[in-house]
Amino acid sequence: MKLVEIKRAIISVSDKTGIVDFAKELESRGIDIISTGGTYRLLKDNGVRVTEVSEVTGFPEMLDGRVKTLHPKIHAGILARRDDSEHMKALKDAKIDTVDMVVVNLYPFKETVMKGSSFEDVVENIDIGGPSMIRAAAKNYRYVAVVTDRSQYPLVLEDIKECGEVKINTLEKLMAEAFVNTANYDAMIAERMLKQFGEGFPRSFPVPMEKVADLRYGENPNQKAAYYTDPFTEGPTVSKSEQLHGKQLSYNNILDLDKALDIVMDFEKPTAVVMKHTNPCGLASDDSISDAFVTAYDVDPMSAYGCIIALNRNCDMATAEEIKKHFVEAVICPEYDDDALELLETKKNLRLLRTGTPIGPEYRYRDYKMKKVRGGMLVQTDEDVVIDPDNLKVVTERAPTDEEIHSLMFAWKLAKHVTSNAVVYVKDERAVGIGAGQMSRVDSAKIAAMKANESTEGCVMASDAFFPFRDGVDTAAEAGITAIIQPGGSIRDQEVIDAANEHGIAMVFTGCRVFRH
Repeated sequence: MKLVEIKRAIISVSDKTGIVDFAKELESRGIDIISTGGTYRLLKDNGVRVTEVSEVTGFPEMLDGRVKTLHPKIHAGILARRDDSEHMKALKDAKIDTVDMVVVNLYPFKETVMKGSSFEDVVENIDIGGPSMIRAAAKNYRYVAVVTDRSQYPLVLEDIKECGEVKINTLEKLMAEAFVNTANYDAMIAERMLKQFGEGFPRSFPVPMEKVADLRYGENPNQKAAYYTDPFTEGPTVSKSEQLHGKQLSYNNILDLDKALDIVMDFEKPTAVVMKHTNPCGLASDDSISDAFVTAYDVDPMSAYGCIIALNRNCDMATAEEIKKHFVEAVICPEYDDDALELLETKKNLRLLRTGTPIGPEYRYRDYKMKKVRGGMLVQTDEDVVIDPDNLKVVTERAPTDEEIHSLMFAWKLAKHVTSNAVVYVKDERAVGIGAGQMSRVDSAKIAAMKANESTEGCVMASDAFFPFRDGVDTAAEAGITAIIQPGGSIRDQEVIDAANEHGIAMVFTGCRVFRH
């Protein structure tokens, strides 16, 4: 197995955790160390024999440290191919020594953005010399070890302690991780600059993603999976939530938690959603979060078995006592009262997450929505057209009452979160029946009635897209629906309106489709 002997290393790190011990180990193996700025001072102060980079280049750092390693005596020493006689002759003629290891982690660009620094400080924390050295070392990976994260220190030291050199399979692994490191770093910079200056969709779409965890498996046990997050996403998210109790989150748990959190973000009053397989099977708002949960769970208790629950208020003892009565996979909410947490922790497998931040419309952050397809990715804006009740277009002979309008607006918020074709039946501020994911809209209307755990008489209906035929309205009438909200826009709108008039149903158009594939 091919090995690389390490005689000379350059160390320049922003995250200095563990670097002194690592450098001392290298020094004990007779490896010469070059360093820069704060890293140089730290190593020297801790008794490491270290040479400052300016002594190697013969040129002082300048421009407040912006230029220090960008020099032929550094980059030629990294990039020279050791098996190329012309390369090695060029180094000898220029009196340049090889650099066999590059230990670099980059300026804290992400941390600078996330702590709300000024744009000038954000720009100043764009690393230039670091990525250049990493890329140079990674390109010449057969002869240079490139170390870009402190988690790699033990791996490198293990090789050096075992055989005095770094193994080729280690070099290959380090090289791949180095390019992932610089790619993600550049993606973070690009994303931040696009938010500052970009317009529309860029020619290439940078997506900075950092691994949160390896998962036990994907949607099914035969699939492997991992969870990644965009560090710059604002507002409450599953990835930024703290898991307080329970087993590791599964792939399907995360999907349902994300969707459930997205739903309760739309409501100002205390609201609970019961989630199953990326569709809500219960939703309710009430004066207390415990009453909201009880009502939401009772919408479809059979489907709710093994559900995910999201609350937009802290989980208090009354709510915890109700949750404990059921088999629930996970709960996410802003916070748990101490006694409520203690009670729920008695359920061994119940996963408990807290966002640590309020949940509601004012805390929602809208960004691009992405969906991976074979060979590419679809990207769209995450826009939510706010519907003003005063601007609803009444298209039937009977206008909805104030009470019906109130229920229709609640139903509309629910419908836009249900997989299409979506039809929901609502009474006041609670779901009564939910029809999701059907190939025909009339089937969704039938399922909404079938799934209802109480009479649908007097409910209102919301449809995420227009009715292509009158049969959906006829089905609603059979269920006792009194008012309908839908986008409108079908070539058969008049046929649908006539059906509503025949049944004495009030109907309003929003002019906005909220279809979700």
